[in-house]
Amino acid sequence: MNEVLAYLKECGAFYLATCEGDQPRVRPFGAVEVLDGRLYFMTGKVKNVFKQLEADSKFEVCAMKANGSEWMRLCGKLVNDDTLAIKEQFLELNPELKSMYKADDGNMAVLYVTDATATFYSFTEAPKEISF
Repeated sequence: MNEVLAYLKECGAFYLATCEGDQPRVRPFGAVEVLDGRLYFMTGKVKNVFKQLEADSKFEVCAMKANGSEWMRLCGKLVNDDTLAIKEQFLELNPELKSMYKADDGNMAVLYVTDATATFYSFTEAPKEISF
């Protein structure tokens, strides 16, 4: 899990995919943390991504390093966590989000990953897979 976190942070932006019916939807994300032994992403409850994940918790993330020859795919399920303390920790680690979200605003959603498989790819090495 920490290896996945470090990879995503190194990439900066990464792309999270959900499904809306039979249509895939992809959007950029950048905020990710490990808190209390879980990998978390953050979004707003008013956003379509949150509504899509409520209907179908399966997701996939794709991230590519700046060198263009290494990338990672992470898939699993996302579970909403309404714990105020987790939201506060997430905001403390990502202060740039404080202008848009507050832990108790009723909109901030932190979601943790379950049933995860991360696969690291490279043009020069065999894929490496980890699960958590």
